[in-house]
Amino acid sequence: MILSVLYCLLWSFQTSTGHFPRACTSSKNLMEKECCPPWRGDGSPCGQLSGRGSCQNIVLSNAPLGPQFPFTGVDDREAWPSVFYNRTCRCFGNFMGFDCGNCKFGFWGPQCTEKRLSVRRNIFDLSIPEKNKFLAYLTLAKHTTSPDYVIPTGTYGQMNNGSTPMFNDINIYDLFVWIHYYVSRDTLLGGSEIWRDIDFAHEAPGFLPWHRLFLLLWEQEIQKLTGDENFTIPYWDWRDAENCDICTDEYMGGRNPANPNLLSPASFFSSWQIICSQSEEYNSRQALCNGTPEGPLLRNPGNHDKARTPRLPSSADVEFCLSLAQYESGSMDKTANFSFRNTLEGFAHPLTGIADASQSSMHNALHIYMNGTMSQVQGSANDPIFLLHHTFVDSIFERWLRKHRPLQEVYPEANAPIGHNRESYMVPFIPLYRNGDFFISSRDLGYDYSYLQDSEPDFFQDYIKPYLEQASRIWPWLIGAAVVGSILTAVLGGLTILLRRHRHRKRKQLSEEKQPLLMEKEDYHSLLDQSHL
Repeated sequence: MILSVLYCLLWSFQTSTGHFPRACTSSKNLMEKECCPPWRGDGSPCGQLSGRGSCQNIVLSNAPLGPQFPFTGVDDREAWPSVFYNRTCRCFGNFMGFDCGNCKFGFWGPQCTEKRLSVRRNIFDLSIPEKNKFLAYLTLAKHTTSPDYVIPTGTYGQMNNGSTPMFNDINIYDLFVWIHYYVSRDTLLGGSEIWRDIDFAHEAPGFLPWHRLFLLLWEQEIQKLTGDENFTIPYWDWRDAENCDICTDEYMGGRNPANPNLLSPASFFSSWQIICSQSEEYNSRQALCNGTPEGPLLRNPGNHDKARTPRLPSSADVEFCLSLAQYESGSMDKTANFSFRNTLEGFAHPLTGIADASQSSMHNALHIYMNGTMSQVQGSANDPIFLLHHTFVDSIFERWLRKHRPLQEVYPEANAPIGHNRESYMVPFIPLYRNGDFFISSRDLGYDYSYLQDSEPDFFQDYIKPYLEQASRIWPWLIGAAVVGSILTAVLGGLTILLRRHRHRKRKQLSEEKQPLLMEKEDYHSLLDQSHL
């Protein structure tokens, strides 16, 4: 009853965030490849008259890519977003958005000058009203059409290079489901040919930055939709969990007693319809997901393939993962060893860091464990547990950033799989964001985690140890430099001594040469004196 009342009260709010702005989907926009819509505040493109931004050419990175994708010019997501647009708004200062009408993450107010730190909390720490409000927000997002954004239902080629736009409306929640589908979908090569070994948000360095941005935009969307600027996504701390303790009707939905693959009729989510879950059908038709409902949300936690995922992640798994100093390694994909990213994503053993194709651990383990809609990559965001799960994964990423304090240059600049280099723009977001932009502390993006705030800072662990670890990695060069320096010092010292000795001898010789002349002069005067006498 409480949820129903909240849901009805929230219908009057509007929203303005997404990705494929409705204002940029006309044939004129697509054929001219320009997305610089006017800001509502002054009517000028990108709010230029108010100093918010200006329409500028997109500058793409030319850093080399890894060998995983052997094609060029066959996928609309290549060199994002250049297939669709080559001019977009570039916002100034703390302004952000496709029309520079929003504030950067962590900033608020009409001029985006107010800085604020939001805190994401454990879902079990929410009060009953707070928890019910979160569930009402999810339901509202599922039933509110995005006023500013649409989704493409065909490729750029199927749109006749922009002359025949193909876009559909979509509700706010499903907009983000579609985004997750689109970034991970297979490449359509024509006919019946597809390429599966491609993903612009998984199995490579961009996995953590991409999902960090995804959550921030989702959070921002709900804040705009509801007018609740204090809203943050709660997290589910699944460390050492023996079962799905959020899979109850009070939280994210219990099991249907008549069909264990469905949710309980008492859950709000039992009536939800999912989208973008039939990848094989799309591939066979060389088509994109168009947002059409495809059936109820499926979930059967614990009845999964236990040979692949024997258990849920433990605290020890997380701690070992955090001990890995390398963010990325080797080929920078799911075969990478001793890579923090690959181990946290779940393609490497959580206690050795060695890649293991037969196992799904850490992040991947939760997806497999849910045994339903969430277990398929492209459609996994249909399940609202996805949000709580990835928020906790992001908190582990944040712990690693605080522990190791890497420079932004630690994120690979080149040779990562397509879409994952540091300067690559993340698919399919408009406005544009680079992978490297989110390889920074969450506090610099305006949010923190309650359990990270509660922990007392360890000065040695947080400040001294990272620098000692960096020094240990370069000690051979330091020793080499010291040896070379010692040798040079000895040589210079020896040369100095030799020069001093040489100068001393030279002065002595000069003295000896001048002495007889002085004696002769004295003798001469002595002789004169004697003569006078």
